[in-house]
Amino acid sequence: MIVTKTKEELEIMRRAALMVSKTLGMIAAEIKPGVTTLRLDELAETYIRDNGAIPGFKGLYDCPSTLLISPNEEVVHGIPKDVPIKEGDILSVDCGAIVDGFYGDHAYTFAVGEIPKETQLLLERTKNSLYIGIDKFRLGNRVGDVGHAIQEYCEGFGYGVVRELVGHGIGAVMHEDPQMPNYGKRGRGKKFIEGMTVAIEPMINMGTKSIQHYPDGWTIKTKDKKPSAHFEHDVALVDGEPRLLSTFDYIYEVLGITSNEEDPYRWKE
Repeated sequence: MIVTKTKEELEIMRRAALMVSKTLGMIAAEIKPGVTTLRLDELAETYIRDNGAIPGFKGLYDCPSTLLISPNEEVVHGIPKDVPIKEGDILSVDCGAIVDGFYGDHAYTFAVGEIPKETQLLLERTKNSLYIGIDKFRLGNRVGDVGHAIQEYCEGFGYGVVRELVGHGIGAVMHEDPQMPNYGKRGRGKKFIEGMTVAIEPMINMGTKSIQHYPDGWTIKTKDKKPSAHFEHDVALVDGEPRLLSTFDYIYEVLGITSNEEDPYRWKE
């Protein structure tokens, strides 16, 4: 069952999402060769708690960490380790936070220094696909419309679209209805309704769509060991249109990136 949110609840969810956005912005300044992913996790937990929020992942389904950090061929759910980041890595950083009983949850894939051109294109195109999917999150459309748009765009470059992992509804619990696959058929699946909130999150592989699980029970990597990218936003359906609860603005401020990609979907105060 899809859980719709009141205006007041959407405002709380906006604050939760922005808590995650600000955390990712803080982390963006710390990602550099020699820093361990465990150190990034420690910084994120301290930052979230110091700002009066609660880490959304830690303890959820027995998750041991505040961040899920997935380098290179790891798709998602990487557990932070005492292993230094290297020049040329890519790093998917997924973060959650709870504010006044509601979750925020989104992710960004960072380049560590100079990366190969084909990997940079994977990151750019995966992020593009996120907004292509968001644009289909409109009143009267269906889950399949979002998934089909992401799939068609990404497979046009020969990328693998992960099937086993999907986006989701989000609210007072981390994972609500509906599931939001990054593949599908137009006009299929649950219909979008006013006041619903979802996390849209393309997980796109440079090669095969096939994945495999690490023995740790969390980390998931590509079967062919080629790189994978992951970008995620929290989005609300307001007045029939997609409105971003989260933002990459804090990341872009640190990285010196100028972008208008969020402009059509920005939250209206």
